[in-house]
Amino acid sequence: MANKKGNRRRFGAVRQLKSGRWQARYRDPATGQLRSAEQTYTSKTDAEVALTHIEADISRGQWDDPDKGAVPFAQYADAWLRDRKLADRSRERNEAVIRLHIKPMFGAGTLADVTTSRVRAWRGNLLAAGVGEPTVVKAYQILRAMMNTAVDDELIRRNPCRVKGADRYDVPERPVLTVAEVFAVADAITPRYRLLVLLAAFTTLRFGELASLRRRDIDVTGRVVLVQRAQAEMQDGKLFDKAPKSAAGVRPVAFPDEILADVTEHLEHCAGAGRDGHVFLGPQGGRLRRSNFRDDWIKARTKSGISADVHFHDLRHTGNTLVAAGASTRELMTRMGHSTARAALIYQHMTADRDRAIADRLGAMIRQSNGGAES
Repeated sequence: MANKKGNRRRFGAVRQLKSGRWQARYRDPATGQLRSAEQTYTSKTDAEVALTHIEADISRGQWDDPDKGAVPFAQYADAWLRDRKLADRSRERNEAVIRLHIKPMFGAGTLADVTTSRVRAWRGNLLAAGVGEPTVVKAYQILRAMMNTAVDDELIRRNPCRVKGADRYDVPERPVLTVAEVFAVADAITPRYRLLVLLAAFTTLRFGELASLRRRDIDVTGRVVLVQRAQAEMQDGKLFDKAPKSAAGVRPVAFPDEILADVTEHLEHCAGAGRDGHVFLGPQGGRLRRSNFRDDWIKARTKSGISADVHFHDLRHTGNTLVAAGASTRELMTRMGHSTARAALIYQHMTADRDRAIADRLGAMIRQSNGGAES
């Protein structure tokens, strides 16, 4: 690779290669080693212009070592995940997203190979392949967080995850049951799960919070359920109790007097033994799992005549909606176990929308009445 022609300058030099293309060379400001520009050029002028830009970047302190981004992506992704402080279930979910949706596209290259255009194409391909939008958003968020760390590590200059709107999606409106429909499902379901349905709707606890309840967490006298933990399930089926995501997750939640009889009857006939006995058990007396509850939920949903689109989690959504009209933002946050007002405000906004619909119907009645009086 001997040069045919050379041209020395005050900063660096350009030379013509045997291929006929031109190469710019300069001293690495950190090591003093002679290095070549990342690409070659069709003309001597182009090479000299490139050298001028490199010199300007160095003088402004904006020059980055082009080789820093040469770190293998898969290696960096593994280290990034390993060093993050995550709960076991969150770590497992993140690992699955990286393995199934991120590494197939970027795993064979380097950090420098992750460009905005490739990120945009990758996201589009996932959606086109039928991967659910929530999963694609999660994958994009993980990739963006990973590349943010690479920027902090000074391995790349800027984060290539710059696709507008790719970090969020519009959550479709979930069904809201009436109180009558809640009791219809509770009446239709296997007796050992009747209270599970009622507490999900009228205390708005999540499935994991309900599954982890012990006898000692229920204060019958005060009509209160104390939420202190949530059950999580790993992909291998292992169950464990975890702390709530925030301090707000530990909370007392009052239940209506009207379901007290259901609470006492359940504790007497269906709950585990002793103060530490689980309130809700599976069909064989073991731990309650989504998998050993799902069939009973589907059968009860069908028998009660409610929509097949209603999920068990929609009972929580129903309860939050029912109480939103008469509760303050802080009261909603406390009951829901949220540390920020975002979710509470969503439910209050939904209530305002329904109130407007009621007002519109009243307006229609007024118009009808006025029209009738005038005729």
